[in-house]
Amino acid sequence: MATAALILAAGKGTRMKSDLVKVMHELEGRPMITYPVTAAKALGAERFALVVGHQADRVREYYAADATISIVLQEEQLGTGHAVACAGEFLAGCDGDVLILCGDVPLITQETLRSLMAVHVAHGGTVTVLTARLADPLGYGRVIKDATGRVLRIVEQKDATIAEREVTEINSGIYCVNAAFLRDAVMKISNDNAQKEYYLTDIIGLATGQGHACYTHTVGDPAEVMGINDRVQMAAAGAVLRRRINESLMLSGVTIIDPAVTYIQQGTIIGRDTVIYPNSFIGNCTVIGQGCVIESSVTITGCRLADRVHIKAGSVLEEAIVMSDTTVGPMAHLRPGTLLKEHVKIGNFVETKKAVIEERSKASHLTYLGDCFVGKDVNIGCGTITCNYDGKKKHATVIEDGVFIGSDVQLVAPVTVGKNSLVAAGTTVTMDVPPDSLVISRVPQVNKEGWTKKKQLKTERPCVE
Repeated sequence: MATAALILAAGKGTRMKSDLVKVMHELEGRPMITYPVTAAKALGAERFALVVGHQADRVREYYAADATISIVLQEEQLGTGHAVACAGEFLAGCDGDVLILCGDVPLITQETLRSLMAVHVAHGGTVTVLTARLADPLGYGRVIKDATGRVLRIVEQKDATIAEREVTEINSGIYCVNAAFLRDAVMKISNDNAQKEYYLTDIIGLATGQGHACYTHTVGDPAEVMGINDRVQMAAAGAVLRRRINESLMLSGVTIIDPAVTYIQQGTIIGRDTVIYPNSFIGNCTVIGQGCVIESSVTITGCRLADRVHIKAGSVLEEAIVMSDTTVGPMAHLRPGTLLKEHVKIGNFVETKKAVIEERSKASHLTYLGDCFVGKDVNIGCGTITCNYDGKKKHATVIEDGVFIGSDVQLVAPVTVGKNSLVAAGTTVTMDVPPDSLVISRVPQVNKEGWTKKKQLKTERPCVE
């Protein structure tokens, strides 16, 4: 078992055409670099280091709270061998083997890395390289072996002969290396090549020249070692990650009607017998219970949904908590701070923000509920608004149990409506309402009979020939 992991992440990523360094671009809600880091951590390595260069402060800030990770600066990017040499102080404290990963190879799995290390230990190798076989190996370094299958060297595309370019086994850039050998070897690498860079692959030639054995382990799925160089490849990697996530959820008992157009980020937890309709997006560590229904074109981020929740089409939920047997939507918007208790109904075009709504209450349509507490068994009519903002501060509205709010009501906060009261349609509530009250606030209705006919006569003009 490797005792340390070194992740190379210093490149700028010019082909990304971005102001953001490549390894901090997000894949399924997480920076690209987190994927190899997570895979290495799952193997139980004791020490971790990230070699960073461009926008090093961004990476350092992201991992500032993780005391297990050391940050190594490669100020000038002179190749992968130079990157490892920059980590000399980190390597000085390493015994046993070092796992070397790439920050822009996010699809690698812990199972593959565990197999790589097992091969390394079984053969007693000094260097073991993770390889892949590609029908079109253009651009990759080729793995050159002897008749027994031991690795002789790795040749980069630009330095390869015509015969060497015919080799289809390629270097992934992922290695398991004896730490003592690695410390010595990276100091002996030269830049005598077409790129004038210090290639880490040269440690293979150094090892075989010293009589050490070098081996390979071939990955089962070549997609695992796909490097990300541009946004086209990033999109392809995202598709692979989504497929893995969706397949895992379906095997655990979740129904995903069309996985190809369902977007669920890593870290999402979904209970069995939940049904996810197409074109939904679920992420940011959302937890969904059992037996839920998530209809088409729903977006859920950072939420907790209990069992048997039904989210109807087109709804958006952000950092909200929804308890069991509650219905939301269609086209509803739950903003951060929303808490819906059991058997609540939030209907179409209803928006909530910092709203606590107790059991069996409902707001069926065209309503805004912000900075409010709604008690049990409350009915909120169409067009109701909690007027929570006075231009400087937000204020709270309290609607107690059993209240009936008619249509087109404005509740001007701060205000409390007491238990079992009825607020008539069209009312503007500006002061507290005692329990068991009827409150009406309307301009008196005036009917002027015949008014429209008189107006029509006044506006008619005689015909002039």
